[in-house]
Amino acid sequence: MIPGKDNTIEKVDAQKEKHGSFALFDIEHFLRRVLKNWYWFVLMLLIGYGIAWVYSKYYAQNIYASNLSLSVSNNTSSYFTPNQSINFIWGQGGNQDGVYLKKMLLSRTHNEFLVKELDLFINYSTKGLIKSTYLDKDDCPVIFQVDKKHLQQMSYPVTLVPKGANTYEVVLPEEGQSTSLYSYESESYSSVNPYERPANKIIKIGEWYTSPNLRFRLIRNSVVPKIKLEKIIVDLSTVNQSVNGIVSTIGIEFDKEINTIMIISKTGYNLNSTVSFLNMSVNQLQKKRLADKMTVDKNTDVYLQENLNNIRKKLDSSANVLNYMKTTEKLYDIKDRDEKSLGTIKELEAKKADIDSKIASLNEIKRSLDAQNFEKMISTTAAGFQDGIFTASVAELKALYLKRRELAQIYKPNSEPMKEINRLIDDAKMTSNITLRNYYTNYYNEISKINQRVAQANSDLSTYPEKQRRYLDAERGYNMIEATHNSLLGRQNETQMRMAANQSDITVIDPAKNVGQPPIGPNVKATKAAIIGGFLVLPLLFILIGEILDSKIRNIRELLSATKIPLLGVIGNNSNDNMLTVMDQPKSSVSEAFRGIRANVRFLSGENNGSKVILITSSVGGEGKTYVSINLASVLGLSDKKTILLGMDLRKPKIFGDFQIDNKYGISNYLTGEVGMEQIINKTRIPNLDVATSGPIPPNPSELLMSEKNIQFIEDLKNLYDFIIIDSPPVGLVADSYELMKYSDANIYVVRHEYTEKYMLKMITERYHNGEIDHLGLVYNDYNTNYGYGYGYGYGYGYGYGYGYFDEDKNYKEPLLIRIRNKVQSIFNKK
Repeated sequence: MIPGKDNTIEKVDAQKEKHGSFALFDIEHFLRRVLKNWYWFVLMLLIGYGIAWVYSKYYAQNIYASNLSLSVSNNTSSYFTPNQSINFIWGQGGNQDGVYLKKMLLSRTHNEFLVKELDLFINYSTKGLIKSTYLDKDDCPVIFQVDKKHLQQMSYPVTLVPKGANTYEVVLPEEGQSTSLYSYESESYSSVNPYERPANKIIKIGEWYTSPNLRFRLIRNSVVPKIKLEKIIVDLSTVNQSVNGIVSTIGIEFDKEINTIMIISKTGYNLNSTVSFLNMSVNQLQKKRLADKMTVDKNTDVYLQENLNNIRKKLDSSANVLNYMKTTEKLYDIKDRDEKSLGTIKELEAKKADIDSKIASLNEIKRSLDAQNFEKMISTTAAGFQDGIFTASVAELKALYLKRRELAQIYKPNSEPMKEINRLIDDAKMTSNITLRNYYTNYYNEISKINQRVAQANSDLSTYPEKQRRYLDAERGYNMIEATHNSLLGRQNETQMRMAANQSDITVIDPAKNVGQPPIGPNVKATKAAIIGGFLVLPLLFILIGEILDSKIRNIRELLSATKIPLLGVIGNNSNDNMLTVMDQPKSSVSEAFRGIRANVRFLSGENNGSKVILITSSVGGEGKTYVSINLASVLGLSDKKTILLGMDLRKPKIFGDFQIDNKYGISNYLTGEVGMEQIINKTRIPNLDVATSGPIPPNPSELLMSEKNIQFIEDLKNLYDFIIIDSPPVGLVADSYELMKYSDANIYVVRHEYTEKYMLKMITERYHNGEIDHLGLVYNDYNTNYGYGYGYGYGYGYGYGYGYFDEDKNYKEPLLIRIRNKVQSIFNKK
């Protein structure tokens, strides 16, 4: 039975199926190509590993991170920092004091101060053959001090080479000097006239180096570096660049369990730099925080001191009046004094004086609030109270005013954001004013009660003579001023004690420290794996793209599945110099494959006893139809079957060359009537095989092949030969073969491995399944066995080399994969 022929499917059903459709991607062939090109993967692996090694050793810049944790206490209140008593700005809740500090740490103002104060715009590094290493200031034996009054060139690396005896050679770049120079005083660029490259110069420590684009000197570092540097590279950046670079590397988080604990992190190329920056940043923040806390107390101390100075003047004046009355009017010894009433009055008026001073302080607070003069606000303790709600409302009001100034630069006055901020300001004002009004009411109520009690006590003194009453009034006035003085003095002492005992509410729990922590990036292992993997993917990608774009037939199983045309046999690669393989190498595997085709053609053409016409065609030239025609005819001739081979590819004659026959006269001459039949039939080395060549190329090959004379020619040959083999034109180029198939008993379509295009099979497949062509079979030609995979069907091919059966076995060398497989099998099969 012919391989691939399915007789169980009816013709009608077969016509309904979709034939000639090949898969876009052949996974089996793809894997074979991958294994075949294994050396590319090995090469890419070596290249990728080499590049990854160079990257990790010479180019990868390690990124380090250090951390600092601190605690923010909320046991003090200030107008200048938010408070937990009420929500801070826009109704937010939570750890507002911590959020405020976070914004301060990330603020431009704070980091700009650090950049200017610590000269963080100076960048130190050193360089080997390839890789640069960033340095901390303490890693260098000298400190680069810039003259901030002189214009400096940015991004212009200056190399300092030690020359011994406290001297360094200043080496500048060969080119790149700019006429746009930066001023650290104005923080802006200025243009200068063009100038020549400054010459290299050797300078001593402490000596100024001056050029049109630079002015600096070197100062000995008080910290002795641990490493010796062959050269130091210094690069300057602008203040703005430095600030932006610092802010982008700072991270701040709050502890999940205690939200008043902050964890601050800093990343950078040098671990010591990150450690020193964090510690310096928090140290400056502590000082700023303490200064903010003490501002109100300082204002209060100044305010109280001014009032004390005024009170002392009044006290001295009152004392002089009282002494005058004692000495001149002799009123210091009043008989029958009502000491009880006088004592009560003195006590009450001392309380009143204290309240009056508190009201005066309250008036000062209200004036500052109304005038939005927050920097001059005094503490509420001067007014005799501590109110967290009022303090927070003032801090909120201050922040809202700042926010309104920011929004005013973006939005119009009547816009919704401006209306909202004004509403919040009004709410904060109302909160603070209500608080003040409540204290005013309380103080005035207390004064009213005191006045009533004083009036009642005064009634008991109405019986004293006028002079004595005047003396008593003067004494009472002195007592009130003295009481006010004592009250102010007491509050000043409290304020000064608070200032003396004041500490920053920021406590460092764990300072940043270099404990040899490893770099956090880059992930060198992942990068190396990515580089190696990328190089390994390259050949895989090329093979994949090639496989997707490749439309050639490479898989026999897919060919049969797509066409559903019977397979007559598989022909291996022809190693012979000519096409006469069966004649020259009768014991070869290819010759054996043609014998298998000879047997299968008998099933294709039926069991009739008459002469059989076998037509051989293909899609295009070069697929081996002539080669198959010659060797199939040779096999038939060698099997004692009288056979003739007809070269009917009149457009491209070939057969004559291999049989060494003169092509002067051939089928084209016979069909035009120039010669007779006996003149175009040639004998060969095989007694039962004759050949009729095509002859000279005619101007009308199609008309000749379709002529009645050609049909009669084939009928006449049937009477003389058992088999007539027709080497016909390719059906993908001309339609001649389709017409000749009407007179053939079997049709062989040659498909060449890795040559025939898939789309070329669509026409022959459709015609076959539509019933236009009968008795059609495929021959798969030029199949390459170097893959090490047997075909597996056993259709006259696929025995495989290496068994001593064919001539090729003596030169056969098994593929590597087959040798490995056999070796493994031999090991496991040992007993």
